[in-house]
Amino acid sequence: MPTVPVVDGKGKSQTLELSADVFGGTPRVPLLHQVVVKELAARRTGTHSTLGRSDVSGGGRKPWKQKGTGRARQGSIRATQWKGGGKPFGPRPRKYDKRLPTQMRRAALREAVAAKLGAGELSVVDSLGVVDAKTKTLATRLKALGVAGQPTLLVVAEIAEGLMRAARNVAWLSLETPSHVSVYQLIRSERVVFEKAALLALEESLRKTGARREIAGAGAVVARARAPRGTRGGESAGSTDVRGGGSAGAMSGPPQLKTKPRRTRS
Repeated sequence: MPTVPVVDGKGKSQTLELSADVFGGTPRVPLLHQVVVKELAARRTGTHSTLGRSDVSGGGRKPWKQKGTGRARQGSIRATQWKGGGKPFGPRPRKYDKRLPTQMRRAALREAVAAKLGAGELSVVDSLGVVDAKTKTLATRLKALGVAGQPTLLVVAEIAEGLMRAARNVAWLSLETPSHVSVYQLIRSERVVFEKAALLALEESLRKTGARREIAGAGAVVARARAPRGTRGGESAGSTDVRGGGSAGAMSGPPQLKTKPRRTRS
């Protein structure tokens, strides 16, 4: 079971035990890479655009006649080889969003936190204790935790107005809540500082879906095992056959069609 020290306001340290099912996994680099690519692609607006040959104004007539001038034949001064002409194969507005299963995104978030735990780059405080909107107070508190100057992610349970104003003046600090923390932020930051309540909230949110699915799956298996034998396959025991009008077990084969006797020539 992974453990992490929790530092209180007086500098005393206690040990917090985390769930091995949530933060005890081994980081998988290909999975983390896929999620980071998805998160960075989602940031792109995709509004880039260029003017093609049909979008540039002008060039409606032929610059010179086809033959007899000694020059290369041209059809328009807005062709791609002309100065001021259209851009060939230029970028067009598009979406860069990538779809990824929810289970993969949640697993990557669990493994990113586990990687920071294993590397010793994750710190936990009982409470940050920054009430006033003073950057100096926040920097002093982080310096006491051994954080100063390197890219740092600070995850708090709730972002207060004073804390937000104090953190926005620190260029190397990012402030997030457990519901908005991303895998890219965790991997990019050299140090990660969690409030105890924020880390427990993140652990609970990452555990909730898996436990719910296990309970739902177990309930479905139990319900199927308790169902009567005739209803397990999707039919009720007293279902009737529409073709024959009787019960399903009364007919062993398809209904027989009535045919008229064939007339023969005499």
